[in-house]
Amino acid sequence: MTLQHRVAQEFKRRFGSPPYAMVRAPGRVNLIGEHTDYNDGFVLPLAIDRAIWIALRPRDDGRVRVHSLDFQQTIEFALDDLHKGAGWAEYLKGVAWALRQTDRPVRAFEGVVAGDVPIGAGLSSSAAWELAAARAFSVVSGFAWEATQMALLGQRAENQWVGVNCGIMDQMISAAGKADHALLIDCRSLETQAVPLPPDTVVVVLDTATRRGLVDSAYNERRSQCEAAARFFGVKALRDVSLDQFEAQADQLEAVTRRRARHVITENARTLQAAEMMRRGDPIGLGRLMNASHLSLRDDFEVSSPELNVMVDCAHRQAGCYGARMTGAGFGGCAVALTRSDMAEQFSRNVAAEYQAATGRAPNVYVCRATNGAEIVA
Repeated sequence: MTLQHRVAQEFKRRFGSPPYAMVRAPGRVNLIGEHTDYNDGFVLPLAIDRAIWIALRPRDDGRVRVHSLDFQQTIEFALDDLHKGAGWAEYLKGVAWALRQTDRPVRAFEGVVAGDVPIGAGLSSSAAWELAAARAFSVVSGFAWEATQMALLGQRAENQWVGVNCGIMDQMISAAGKADHALLIDCRSLETQAVPLPPDTVVVVLDTATRRGLVDSAYNERRSQCEAAARFFGVKALRDVSLDQFEAQADQLEAVTRRRARHVITENARTLQAAEMMRRGDPIGLGRLMNASHLSLRDDFEVSSPELNVMVDCAHRQAGCYGARMTGAGFGGCAVALTRSDMAEQFSRNVAAEYQAATGRAPNVYVCRATNGAEIVA
């Protein structure tokens, strides 16, 4: 039974009738463009076929009541009396709070929710929660769905209600993803371009079974180093520094700041090149850029981990692999590989076996399909 059917069935069991509507919002994996988002740069993620599903119907008493199949827990809160707490309910409350800061009508609902986006793996389960909640509120409240605006509201909920200082990429791809495509996102203008995956390729997510832990201090340190480099070059963000300009003045930067800036500047260039390779249908060129991205993240930005490096090395050794790199903030979580579609299953088995033999950890490997962003499915 699919997760969609499980959620619908549980709704009918609890409420005695089929749901008024069902919505889904996907997690994501980033093909290339890492630590560029908060430098006003470019990212190239795709929405994956793992999502948060909500079956729901409207309520007229101003109270949101939702049962989670994953946590076997029911939460309830009043829209006009929102208070911060802890746990999965905060994504629903945060989105309700963000919506109520606008002039949109916000109506309550009740329903059942479940998801299959792994938590803490760097696949943006939090953004999937936020955009599923936004989609649910739009259905029952009747306001128009504007993907970019909903992404910004989801980010506001994450930043100001949940308390995580994320960029815009995760919410944008969960809101605006397109089936069989990645989305080139300009993190300054929020303009997007859908670019097709190369023919006969699939994306494979390689979960190292390690989690990032407390990396806020390292993340904030990287941000401050990037900001210092931007000040040196006299620009708003490193996105505004060309490779030629960087190379002409790089030796005047302190060594660590120089490496951080080099990663961001070259990664922005790689991301734009990767989109062009995809438009050409060139998986070999795309794979080379992914490989270069990993080396830059490992050596210049220093956000990889021993397990991520082992996973990427295992992927590179397999037949049918065009390229592989760590993905996400780093220090643990997932790598991503581009492989031939007809060799993906064998690739997945071989990588999992080699990684486990090398590390003693059993990884999770997902062959992914690029899907649409948040949508109404029933």
